[in-house]
Amino acid sequence: MKTQNEHWRKKSYQKATLETKLLVVDQILNGQISNNQASKKYDVPRTTISYWLRKYSTLVQQNTGMSKNDEIKKLKEKIEELEFQKDFQQDIIADMELITGVDMSKKSLPKTLAKEIELKKKQRIKENGSIDVLGYLNKPFTKDSKPNKNKK
Repeated sequence: MKTQNEHWRKKSYQKATLETKLLVVDQILNGQISNNQASKKYDVPRTTISYWLRKYSTLVQQNTGMSKNDEIKKLKEKIEELEFQKDFQQDIIADMELITGVDMSKKSLPKTLAKEIELKKKQRIKENGSIDVLGYLNKPFTKDSKPNKNKK
Protein backbone atom coordinates (compact mmCIF):
# COMPACT_ATOMS: atom_id res chain seq x y z
CA MET A 1 0.00 0.00 0.00
CA LYS A 2 1.08 3.52 -0.75
CA THR A 3 1.66 5.93 2.04
CA GLN A 4 1.07 9.66 1.77
CA ASN A 5 4.78 10.46 1.56
CA GLU A 6 5.45 8.21 -1.45
CA HIS A 7 4.37 10.83 -3.96
CA TRP A 8 7.36 12.94 -2.85
CA ARG A 9 9.87 10.27 -3.73
CA LYS A 10 11.82 10.67 -6.92
CA LYS A 11 10.99 8.25 -9.68
CA SER A 12 13.87 5.92 -10.44
CA TYR A 13 14.96 5.43 -14.03
CA GLN A 14 17.11 2.83 -15.68
CA LYS A 15 20.44 4.02 -17.03
CA ALA A 16 20.25 4.54 -20.79
CA THR A 17 22.95 3.19 -23.07
CA LEU A 18 24.94 5.47 -25.36
CA GLU A 19 23.18 3.92 -28.36
CA THR A 20 19.78 4.79 -26.88
CA LYS A 21 20.89 8.35 -26.14
CA LEU A 22 22.19 8.85 -29.67
CA LEU A 23 19.04 7.29 -31.13
CA VAL A 24 16.81 9.66 -29.14
CA VAL A 25 18.92 12.69 -30.10
CA ASP A 26 18.92 11.66 -33.77
CA GLN A 27 15.14 11.15 -33.82
CA ILE A 28 14.54 14.56 -32.22
CA LEU A 29 16.97 16.37 -34.53
CA ASN A 30 15.38 14.73 -37.59
CA GLY A 31 11.93 15.80 -36.43
CA GLN A 32 10.63 12.26 -36.02
CA ILE A 33 9.58 12.84 -32.41
CA SER A 34 9.39 15.72 -29.96
CA ASN A 35 11.12 15.99 -26.60
CA ASN A 36 7.86 15.15 -24.81
CA GLN A 37 7.20 12.12 -27.02
CA ALA A 38 10.75 10.87 -26.48
CA SER A 39 10.36 11.35 -22.74
CA LYS A 40 7.26 9.16 -22.67
CA LYS A 41 8.50 6.61 -25.21
CA TYR A 42 11.87 5.97 -23.54
CA ASP A 43 10.73 6.69 -19.96
CA VAL A 44 13.33 9.43 -19.48
CA PRO A 45 12.77 12.87 -17.92
CA ARG A 46 12.54 15.80 -20.34
CA THR A 47 15.39 17.55 -18.57
CA THR A 48 17.62 14.54 -19.21
CA ILE A 49 16.66 14.57 -22.89
CA SER A 50 17.49 18.29 -23.07
CA TYR A 51 20.87 17.48 -21.54
CA TRP A 52 21.42 14.70 -24.12
CA LEU A 53 20.55 17.11 -26.90
CA ARG A 54 23.14 19.63 -25.72
CA LYS A 55 25.77 16.97 -25.13
CA TYR A 56 25.26 14.62 -28.10
CA SER A 57 23.80 16.74 -30.89
CA THR A 58 27.26 17.88 -31.97
CA LEU A 59 28.44 14.28 -31.77
CA VAL A 60 25.62 13.17 -34.09
CA GLN A 61 26.56 15.94 -36.53
CA GLN A 62 30.21 14.88 -36.38
CA ASN A 63 29.22 11.28 -37.10
CA THR A 64 27.42 12.36 -40.24
CA GLY A 65 30.62 14.16 -41.19
CA MET A 66 28.88 17.36 -42.22
CA SER A 67 28.40 20.73 -40.56
CA LYS A 68 25.19 22.72 -40.95
CA ASN A 69 26.87 25.10 -43.41
CA ASP A 70 28.19 22.20 -45.50
CA GLU A 71 24.76 20.60 -45.50
CA ILE A 72 23.12 23.87 -46.59
CA LYS A 73 25.70 24.27 -49.36
CA LYS A 74 25.11 20.71 -50.55
CA LEU A 75 21.33 21.21 -50.56
CA LYS A 76 21.65 24.47 -52.52
CA GLU A 77 23.77 22.67 -55.13
CA LYS A 78 21.16 19.91 -55.37
CA ILE A 79 18.38 22.49 -55.85
CA GLU A 80 20.38 24.15 -58.62
CA GLU A 81 20.94 20.79 -60.33
CA LEU A 82 17.25 19.87 -60.10
CA GLU A 83 16.19 23.26 -61.49
CA PHE A 84 18.53 22.73 -64.45
CA GLN A 85 17.02 19.29 -65.08
CA LYS A 86 13.50 20.72 -64.87
CA ASP A 87 14.33 23.48 -67.37
CA PHE A 88 15.93 20.97 -69.73
CA GLN A 89 12.91 18.66 -69.58
CA GLN A 90 10.53 21.58 -70.12
CA ASP A 91 12.55 22.66 -73.17
CA ILE A 92 12.25 19.17 -74.64
CA ILE A 93 8.49 19.03 -73.97
CA ALA A 94 8.01 22.50 -75.48
CA ASP A 95 9.95 21.51 -78.62
CA MET A 96 8.00 18.25 -78.98
CA GLU A 97 4.70 20.08 -78.61
CA LEU A 98 5.72 22.56 -81.30
CA ILE A 99 6.85 19.78 -83.65
CA THR A 100 3.84 17.51 -83.14
CA GLY A 101 1.20 20.14 -82.45
CA VAL A 102 -0.08 18.09 -79.49
CA ASP A 103 -0.43 19.78 -76.10
CA MET A 104 0.88 16.96 -73.89
CA SER A 105 1.68 19.15 -70.89
CA LYS A 106 -1.86 20.45 -70.37
CA LYS A 107 -3.19 16.92 -70.06
CA SER A 108 -0.54 15.34 -67.86
CA LEU A 109 1.28 18.02 -65.84
CA PRO A 110 0.27 20.36 -63.02
CA LYS A 111 -1.04 23.74 -64.18
CA THR A 112 2.04 25.65 -63.03
CA LEU A 113 4.40 23.45 -65.05
CA ALA A 114 2.09 23.50 -68.08
CA LYS A 115 2.09 27.31 -67.96
CA GLU A 116 5.89 27.38 -67.84
CA ILE A 117 6.06 25.10 -70.88
CA GLU A 118 3.52 27.25 -72.72
CA LEU A 119 5.71 30.31 -72.06
CA LYS A 120 8.75 28.44 -73.38
CA LYS A 121 6.82 27.54 -76.54
CA LYS A 122 5.80 31.17 -77.09
CA GLN A 123 9.39 32.26 -76.56
CA ARG A 124 10.63 29.71 -79.13
CA ILE A 125 8.08 30.84 -81.69
CA LYS A 126 8.98 34.48 -81.05
CA GLU A 127 12.70 33.75 -81.48
CA ASN A 128 12.49 31.45 -84.52
CA GLY A 129 9.19 32.10 -86.15
CA SER A 130 8.54 28.40 -85.49
CA ILE A 131 10.54 25.38 -84.46
CA ASP A 132 13.67 24.50 -86.41
CA VAL A 133 13.17 20.90 -87.55
CA LEU A 134 16.11 18.99 -89.02
CA GLY A 135 18.02 22.19 -89.67
CA TYR A 136 15.28 23.87 -91.74
CA LEU A 137 13.50 26.88 -90.34
CA ASN A 138 9.75 26.45 -90.70
CA LYS A 139 7.77 29.63 -90.85
CA PRO A 140 4.23 29.36 -89.51
CA PHE A 141 1.63 28.88 -92.21
CA THR A 142 -0.97 31.51 -92.90
CA LYS A 143 -4.02 31.14 -95.12
CA ASP A 144 -2.10 32.62 -98.06
CA SER A 145 1.12 30.65 -97.57
CA LYS A 146 -0.30 27.11 -97.20
CA PRO A 147 1.00 24.80 -99.92
CA ASN A 148 -1.50 23.74 -102.52
CA LYS A 149 -1.66 19.95 -102.85
CA ASN A 150 -3.03 20.16 -106.40
CA LYS A 151 -0.04 22.12 -107.71
CA LYS A 152 2.92 20.22 -109.09
